[in-house]
Amino acid sequence: MVLLAAAVCTKAGKAIVSRQFVEMTRTRIEGLLAAFPKLMNTGKQHTFVETDSVRYVYQPLEKLYMVLITTKNSNILEDLETLRLFSRVIPEYCRVLEESEISEHCFDLIFAFDEIVALGYRENVNLAQIRTFTEMDSHEEKVFRAVRETQEREAKAEMRRKAKELQQARRDAERSGKKVPAFGGFGSAGMTSVSSGSIISDSIIEPEKPKMTPAAVRYASEGLAVVVIAGVSEGGALSSALSSRPSGPSKALKLGAKGKEVDNFVDKLKSEGETIMSNTGKRSSDVSKALPPPVNVESVHLRVEEKISLTCGRDGGLQNMEVLGMITLRVTDDKHGRIRLIVNNNDNKGLQLQTHPNVDKKLFSADSVIGLKNPEKSFPLNNDVGVLKWRLQTTDESLIPLTINCWPSESGAGCDVNIEYELQEDSLELNDVVISIPVPAGVGAPLIGDLDGEYKHDGRRSLLEWCLPVIDANNKTGSLEFSIAGQPNDFFPINVSFVSKRNYCDIQVTKATYVDGDGPVRFSSETSFVVDKYEIL
Repeated sequence: MVLLAAAVCTKAGKAIVSRQFVEMTRTRIEGLLAAFPKLMNTGKQHTFVETDSVRYVYQPLEKLYMVLITTKNSNILEDLETLRLFSRVIPEYCRVLEESEISEHCFDLIFAFDEIVALGYRENVNLAQIRTFTEMDSHEEKVFRAVRETQEREAKAEMRRKAKELQQARRDAERSGKKVPAFGGFGSAGMTSVSSGSIISDSIIEPEKPKMTPAAVRYASEGLAVVVIAGVSEGGALSSALSSRPSGPSKALKLGAKGKEVDNFVDKLKSEGETIMSNTGKRSSDVSKALPPPVNVESVHLRVEEKISLTCGRDGGLQNMEVLGMITLRVTDDKHGRIRLIVNNNDNKGLQLQTHPNVDKKLFSADSVIGLKNPEKSFPLNNDVGVLKWRLQTTDESLIPLTINCWPSESGAGCDVNIEYELQEDSLELNDVVISIPVPAGVGAPLIGDLDGEYKHDGRRSLLEWCLPVIDANNKTGSLEFSIAGQPNDFFPINVSFVSKRNYCDIQVTKATYVDGDGPVRFSSETSFVVDKYEIL
């Protein structure tokens, strides 16, 4: 058997993924695949066709074809067996057999194809072996990471121990009236005054450094850790330099000093379009908007949190929707440790409820009351305890909280795109809604027509972000129209993000009482409903 190429193509012969196992030009493979649909005869039941030079062995995959191109003298039985293995590999990496999903996982499929065929000849592998080979799970890598983490923990422990020794030596010197010793360090200046231990810890933990993007912060923090470990290992030289107060100028190493390299790095990030946060220690407005406002926290505090994960098809149909929720209790006063929570569950969507193992399940099932199995015990103090969680999984389209319809239509100059949303759950109020639509790169900004809300075009990420401050019962629907060069498939997948102070499943704690008696207990609560994944494929 000599296999020339394996490809996934549309019914029109357009190649989505193609892997050639012999030397073959792109023009040649595209020509072979373009000729393939014209050679098929719908009246026959066999799944192969031949030309003067090659044989096509194929299998339909809904709207697509899995095609093997072989030489005419190859064994047709081996070809069919290989084709079946190829067809079983594709669903391992693609949730739906659509062009967009195949394109998204094209490299995963190519790696898997290479495990099946090498230099045109079939390898003796099965599906389980292909999965193992492509995962590339390394035991040695896990051992290396574990050893490195252990070394980092030991270095940090040694750093804290050395810092305590230095603090103790300074305190002993102060009590005896002796001059505070300088433990060597960067520069010859000794310590002129005894400072508290908080100077060392604060200087190490919170240096004045520019706040950058997450990637830049990660690299900067890794560099800081190296400096701290090296400084302590040199007999406390770092602590001496931090605590000393030389009267004249010194060339000592200063943590957090903003050097030219940092300035150049920040300027480079700004030139690339990154938003650099200010050095005031405050959150940016975008982050603060995404978080619920602070509440007056009582000694009994409850958090009702929900997270949604949803995937829809572009032509309609809910592929999967999952809502995970939890009630978390935090008690900070031992006087309120022995309490019970009365839960009001008005949900009719078919939830699956589960209580904490230490919660009395019979009491909750009978009276919707959360209490410990042993009423003499108290809830843990100053700990967040999840007392009740729930899960909703469905494919019922009527339960989608916010539907998104995207209608791209080709025009002479490109595509006219019309997107609309509709809030189906009237009880919800969605805040800071951002609908992210991918747009073709290198064709300029889209031409915006009708618009509800605001929009932002991110050229670096090739995204058009449709921003809506609030969507509620008074603002249930809205639309956006724009035009841009491209094809209809260029505008998917669409991602949606939002936050809400009202939970999707109607579950709330209405009252808290003491176990001994029915006296009410004052409590505070906060509710949040956020997005884990919300996409239209």
